[in-house]
Amino acid sequence: MDSILNVSGLNKSYGDFSLRDVTFSLPEGCITGFIGINGAGKTTTLRTILGLTSRESGHIQFFGMDMEKDEQQIKDRIGIVLDDGCFYDELSLNEMKNVIAPAYTSWCEQDFKNYLEQFSLNPKQKINTLSKGMKMKYALALALSHKAELLIMDEPTSGLDPMIRSQLLKILTDYMGNGGKGVFFSTHITSDLDKIADMLIMIDNGRIVFQEEKDSLLDSYRIVKGDIRSLNTDTRKLFVSISETTFGFTGITKQITEVQKCIPDIMIERPTIEDIMLGSIEGGKKDVIPFG
Repeated sequence: MDSILNVSGLNKSYGDFSLRDVTFSLPEGCITGFIGINGAGKTTTLRTILGLTSRESGHIQFFGMDMEKDEQQIKDRIGIVLDDGCFYDELSLNEMKNVIAPAYTSWCEQDFKNYLEQFSLNPKQKINTLSKGMKMKYALALALSHKAELLIMDEPTSGLDPMIRSQLLKILTDYMGNGGKGVFFSTHITSDLDKIADMLIMIDNGRIVFQEEKDSLLDSYRIVKGDIRSLNTDTRKLFVSISETTFGFTGITKQITEVQKCIPDIMIERPTIEDIMLGSIEGGKKDVIPFG
């Protein structure tokens, strides 16, 4: 499977935060979820790979082209939906479109009109009168109206009600069904990715934790619940993370067969993406040795 985006050795310091040797790739034909808690580095990564902020080191390739040498050609082929919108609030939807459309060689006015109608957006309406959900739909209409081969979206469902979120996910599914080459979708609302993602990349504290196919990832972990008296030095090593109460424990493991051998009387559940994300963060903290 070909990659439509390759990021290698990306480093960027931003205030008191740093991206450290960020490396990943996006396979063609996939909706890839970019997950992590708020402040993990998702937005900084996206803004850096798009050239909206400078990087200190690293290589970025879209469609096999180098971002430094072919930036204009690359941006002509990608659609960008950022959380802050980057629109002039005093303009109407049509006026803002007239500013943006000339930047794209494949702009299709009919597609834009169709998307506005589909999203129930009035082209004469001022941007500063739009709700957050309407702004997100407008940003999508712009991104989809120049035949974008890759959609890059930063927290597109954050702050949206469940109905609008559901509509957005359907739009992304339809986009891929119509021949879209990829979606890169950053979010901390992992329940959205449970429904549509093919691939998951997790970042925490500026470092990539994993990149795996969603189904394989969910198959490799299990949630285990049992009696706290079953835990000892050896059994604790079988878990990525453990939470304990006076009534029992709940743990996440990638070694369910070994856990069943050592602790027969347990309940086993399939995890969500959020369970794995939070467990990976909590599990990493166990290895941190404080100074002083």
